[in-house]
Parts: sequence; structure tokens; C-alpha cells
Amino acid sequence: MQDAKEEVRAKLAIEDVIGEYVTLKRSGRYWRGLSPFTNEKTPSFFVTPERDIWHDFSSGKGGDVFSFVMEVEGLDFRGALEFLARKAGVDLSQYDGRTPRDLSRRKERILTMNNIALNYFQREMLKSKTAQEYISIKRGLTKETVIEWGIGYAPEDSRLRKLLLDKKFTEVEIRGAGLIGGRGGEMFRGRMMIPLRDGQGQVVGFTGRIIGDGEPKYLNTPGTILYDKSRQVFGLNFAKSAIRRDDFTVLVEGNLDVISSHQAGVENVVACAGTALTRDHLKALSRLSRNVRLCFDGDRAGVTATERAIALAEPLELKLSVISFSEAKDPDELIGQSVDKWRAVIEKHVPAVEWVIEQYAAREDLSTADGKKTLTSQALKLIRNLRDVVEIEFYLKQLSELTGASLHVLEQKMYSTRTDKKPKKIMREIKTPRREYSRRDEQHFLNQIFAVALKVSRLRSILNNLRDEYLTETFAKLKYYLLGREIEISGEMADKMAELEIIVNQELGGDTDERILLLASMVELEKLKLRTKFESLSSELATVLDSGDNERVEILNGAVNGLKRDLNALEKTSSRDDFAGLFMVWDNRKEDNE
Repeated sequence: MQDAKEEVRAKLAIEDVIGEYVTLKRSGRYWRGLSPFTNEKTPSFFVTPERDIWHDFSSGKGGDVFSFVMEVEGLDFRGALEFLARKAGVDLSQYDGRTPRDLSRRKERILTMNNIALNYFQREMLKSKTAQEYISIKRGLTKETVIEWGIGYAPEDSRLRKLLLDKKFTEVEIRGAGLIGGRGGEMFRGRMMIPLRDGQGQVVGFTGRIIGDGEPKYLNTPGTILYDKSRQVFGLNFAKSAIRRDDFTVLVEGNLDVISSHQAGVENVVACAGTALTRDHLKALSRLSRNVRLCFDGDRAGVTATERAIALAEPLELKLSVISFSEAKDPDELIGQSVDKWRAVIEKHVPAVEWVIEQYAAREDLSTADGKKTLTSQALKLIRNLRDVVEIEFYLKQLSELTGASLHVLEQKMYSTRTDKKPKKIMREIKTPRREYSRRDEQHFLNQIFAVALKVSRLRSILNNLRDEYLTETFAKLKYYLLGREIEISGEMADKMAELEIIVNQELGGDTDERILLLASMVELEKLKLRTKFESLSSELATVLDSGDNERVEILNGAVNGLKRDLNALEKTSSRDDFAGLFMVWDNRKEDNE
């Protein structure tokens, strides 16, 4: 897809794409504006067209046009590529031999049919007094909400199929869009229609809510080449700005809960589109915020759903919490009582693991041995799958307080009930093939650094006398700098770091490629060191797993996962575009100082 990426890049001016989200003003060879990621008042967001890059001082983020779309739209790279390809008029199927040549055309045809259906359902709503009464009086939706969300009505005698056939769509195409069933009949009849949109607001399907009696209460578009319920997050296109601003997502069960909340002004609310929560749902949300607040029912099904969510969220390192209330049956009803009540319960969220344990505890008689046994068995199944040893210890202490069981007994039971006696997540990491790195590999990257350093005597002098601990501090500084974080370096180390930054900025200021090579090589060397340590500790962990030394296993488990997180952080800063963004910051500082 590299060729496709370059064609898209060539056809789109980065300042035009970003200009759709940020009001930009020219400032010399840059364009400048307010950050779309923070609430800053002084513009510190820069776009450099000649390099096709952007950098945001306030958040520390930067990159090319693709990384910008990924950030602002909450997409992965493939999604950003498809998004920009549509803008550029590039057919991606011509670059992918595995993709049917006509796939893009088929998707466009379905989008067109869905828009025709959207307009048709809205016209039919205006003709139906029953539909209008249900939508405005029964559901309490305003005219503005109906227009914004595209809500409509599918009558019992729907003529959508005939309308589409008249517009030269075939039966096969209409069925492929999920608008008619296998026998050619209308999919939606006698229902309030709510469009299902992707992250960019395109209509990819519909959900129909029955008006009056009948089953099923809700009916969704079946799976199509555009609509996949396991990936579809309802309301995300309307909610993403608020999620990014507030730094948390509220995930509810019903589509109408979402709409009512947005109408009430609480806009960081979404729902799964007619299916159970999946990893893809959480992954889409994780691109906007690491904090997700679940608002599920408090019954057994809700507890089970929360347990499943915890398991799905662990690998993504999301922070899950739970919103619960008893004043109403769902958020829609609670909002009808008082918007303030809805805001209040959102703020009273409880960590998900803690909430599940509380639900278990409420169902058991903890004055009996059997009740304590049942509670600990259920709770330990959840706790032992957590990855952070500090978090595990916290919940074990909580369980100890509830049951009166000692930490030693709970730990013993947690590991004794594991079928293979080994932490599964660690075993997966150990089984992953790893390349062995030698001193020759390290020398290769050192040679790249010194090849650049030789051209600048002052820089060469510093690099030739670097101590290992100084290298470590240098890498830490670079890593946190690129990730938009802060790290304290004091004393002699601070002076050397400042000197190195000045030299890289001034002495190599005219050659961006050499500066990128220097920093990229240094980060690669740090990756080698972390991988070597990761492999060593993983091997030691594999050795002690069967020893029964649970304390040592926990210590090694935490150390291995910590190294893995550090490696993942470095991976995010290893691209040329990331380093180009860093140099853009330095260049802008230099210009501002001048």
C-alpha cells in the first residue's frame, strides 16, 4: 500500500486537509493555528507544507497527514488511508491484489443507496402523524435532534425497493446493502429509523425501532461490506470531539440512550450497535481516550458483560469503570427525570473490577464459609487475569477485607486454581519468536551515530565520552520529549543534555536527514538494550514458573510487562515523521527566539 499512500499524499495538500479541522494562518513558511487536541488560547499548532508534516506544541503530537487524520478522527492507519483516498479520488483496490477490483465502486453504490433511503425515511416520517407523535412525544426528541441524527420512519407499505429499482439499482445491489431480505421483501416496516454512521458520519446502515407492538423491538441492517456490527460504535462521529476533550467515554447499551444524552448536552456517550462489546469497539475508543465508563445493567447479564469488557480491555491498557444507578431503568429514562442526575451518576463511576467484586459480594452470605468460598472463587478468576502486580495486590487486599482470608491464602488459591499453573499472558510472550541481538548489532547502530558525529567535532567529542548512564538519560529525555511528557534531569546531566540539544539544533541545523538519522539510531540502540533485558527476564520467568515461588513470579511478571510497555512507547517514536516533528519544534523555537 506504499504506492497508494504516496499517490494520496501527492494529491492532497496537508494544509488543506488540516484546514478542515483547524483555522490556519500563514506564518512565514509555516501555517499556524490553535491545537485541536487541547484547550489552548495561544496558537502553537504548526503545519509545514514543504515537509508535509505538522506538529502540536501543546500536546507534543506530530507527524504527516495520515497521522493527523488518525488522531483527529480516531482511526487506525488503514482507516485514515481510506478516508483520505476518498478525498483524493484514489481507488485503493488497484493497489491491492487481494481486493476485488470493483470493491470501491460497490461501496460507493451502497453509500448512495443508504443516502437515498435516509431521505426516503425522513420524508415518510413527515407524512405519518403516528411516527411524529412517537418520536416527539413518546421519545421526547426535538426537531433539531431529528434533523441532526437523520431520524426517519419506514411505513408498513414501504416502497423503498421500488424507488431504488427506479434509480437503476439492481435487486442484488439492494440486498447487498441490507435494505431488502433474501426473498425481496422490505427489511424495515413500521419502524422509527435511525441511521448507523461510521466515524466520518457516512451512513453505513440502519437500526429500526418498532412503533407499537411487535418483535423484534430493534432490527439492524445485516452485515454488509460497509457495516460490521462487531466494529460499529454508534454515535462515535458525534461524540469523538467531546471524548477527546473530556478524556473519557461513556458506553451505554441503547442507541436512544446515546441520542437522549447528546440532546441533553452530555456528548461523550456512545453505544455498541446491536451486539456485545468486542475488542474492536474498545480499540476504536482507545484512540480517543484510555478511559471508558461502562453503563450496563446491574443484573447477572450486566456483570458478565463487565467481566468480558475487563478481559478485552487489559491488553489495550484501558482504564474501565462502571456507572450505576437505581432511579431509572436506563439512561434515557434518567435523563427524562433530570439531566443533572445523569451528570451526577457519570461522575460517581467505580473501577470495573471493584464494581464486579461488590456485585458478587452482595449476592453471597459472607457470614458462611460457603459464601466466602463462592465469592473468592468468582473474584480470583477476575483478579488473576490482571496484568499489573500493584493492581492485583490492591484487589487481593480488598477481597481479604471482605472475607477475612489472609493475603497468603488468597494468593495460594489464585495460583492453585489456575489449570496450567502458569500466567497465560506471560507464556504467550515467551513463545513469541525473538531475534537474538549481538554486540555486532549494537556496533552497527553506534557506527551510524558516529558517522554523523564525525562531521561535527563538538558533537563527536561529547559522543566519544558518553557514559552508559548518560546514554540512558539521553534516551529517556528523547522518549518523553517525543511523547509530549516531561522528565526531570538535573545537575551536570541537565547541562550536558542542553548542550547536546543546542549542538544537534545548531550544528546540524541545515541537514534534517542527518539529524533524523542521529536520533533514530540512538532510539534503535535503546530498543536493542530493552529487548535484550526483556528476553533475559522472560527466560528467567519461564524457569521459575513451576518452582512454586509465587512472589518471584509476580516480581518478574511486573518487570517483563513494564519492559514491554517501554518498548511499545519507543516503537511509537521511531518513525522519520516523529523525528521530523521534533526538529520542527526546535526550528520553530529558534525562529521565535530570533
